[in-house]
Amino acid sequence: MNWITWQNIGVDRMGCAWLIRRFIDPEAQFEFIPEGETHISSNSEAFDIPFVRLTHRQGHSSFHTFLEEYNLTDQTLWRIARIINEADEIHEINLEPIAIGLDTICRGIRRNCKTDHAALEQSHLIFEALYTELS
Repeated sequence: MNWITWQNIGVDRMGCAWLIRRFIDPEAQFEFIPEGETHISSNSEAFDIPFVRLTHRQGHSSFHTFLEEYNLTDQTLWRIARIINEADEIHEINLEPIAIGLDTICRGIRRNCKTDHAALEQSHLIFEALYTELS
């Protein structure tokens, strides 16, 4: 399936792309469109774009929404969702100390990569390592 999200991916979109490839669609192809673009082709599934099915809900990240929509019950994935929630949004109280580090690493990956596709590939190892460590 073709998955679409906005360009300049960060922690939530990187996490979602890892989740898609690892647990939902191993053959996933990703397309990155300019921020603000709302035209989504009918043969694609959009994510982390306002007003699409797989986006932020009730103060939670798009990663969290994926877990709900695809009925993923793995507790490690839910812990990663909490980490991404904190990394992606400003909170008065942080309960996941890993969140700030994950966000910093993801921002660094994005700055070091010339394309979103390259950033997505680099971030895969980070999320795979995080999943392994938390399991």
